[in-house]
Amino acid sequence: MFLRRFLPDRFTCALIVTVALASVLPCRGVAAGVFEVFTDAAIALLFFLHGAKLSREAVVAGATHWRLHLTVLASTFVLFPVLGLLLRPVLSPLVTPALYAGVLFLCTLPSTVQSSIAFTSMARGNVPAAICAASASSMLGIFVTPMLVGVMLESHGQGAMSWSSVGTIVLQLLVPFVAGQVAQRWIGGWVQRKRIVLSYVDQGSILLVVYTAFSAAVLQGLWKQLPLSVLGGLLVVNAVLLAVALLITRYGARALGFDREDEITIVFCGSKKSLASGVPIAKVLFAGHPLGTLVLPIMLFHQMQLMTCAVLARRYAARPVELKCDVVEEGAQVVR
Repeated sequence: MFLRRFLPDRFTCALIVTVALASVLPCRGVAAGVFEVFTDAAIALLFFLHGAKLSREAVVAGATHWRLHLTVLASTFVLFPVLGLLLRPVLSPLVTPALYAGVLFLCTLPSTVQSSIAFTSMARGNVPAAICAASASSMLGIFVTPMLVGVMLESHGQGAMSWSSVGTIVLQLLVPFVAGQVAQRWIGGWVQRKRIVLSYVDQGSILLVVYTAFSAAVLQGLWKQLPLSVLGGLLVVNAVLLAVALLITRYGARALGFDREDEITIVFCGSKKSLASGVPIAKVLFAGHPLGTLVLPIMLFHQMQLMTCAVLARRYAARPVELKCDVVEEGAQVVR
């Protein structure tokens, strides 16, 4: 039971199997073209379902807490990119330039949605605000991430992003998402009832992108360029990035005067990065380029953040219940 806490989940195991399959049996030629078509269709379906699943009522319920939302967005789209650039002189020698470009790309990604909300709920945080903050981060990421990629990777010597990439992002990701929002009135209830089944669409689309990305990277000699020492260095880079982000979001929330429930929301929404959004965005932004080294940091960070946040959520949940009192009249109090 104790060891089970530290074992990877099923999806992480599926990612490992997919990478192993791409390493042993990479798709090439006509098969690669077929996989590309299926992958594009799966990504469009993924964002369509995200739009259909997003509850407008839940977003409205948490939307009024603007200070919290600004804090989460600042952590996601300002703190992480700044950390990626400031820590580069110290951390980049541990990995290859291509891998650190993947780390910088990781820093530009939006927050997760499902796991951020789940951990906030487990830790007894502000769940309505978490729903709103994570959803807003995911939607804004469609626009903000491409712009940050252009700035971050240009400073890394990788060249700026073209505006055609932004148009492709809008066409392949935003349009299906908006279509899902429009269709929510008809299929929203069905999507919510089938969320377990539809989660396989999320995971399946990611596995397809990972397989095609790593197939191309393996054919170009990925594993010959990545010795074990470099992979170990990447683990250290991700661990440092996650640890610094968790510390800053936790103590920064306290310094800004947020209560414990809001602090929990800021920690879990502001320190996470989305694999579900990152892999499709990488495929669109870096079409024609090897994606293996770009998505590898995201995959490792994904598992690391899940394991770490699971431990933090249990520690937050173990705290005593705080009773809040509202003064009604002349010393009378109502405990809630």
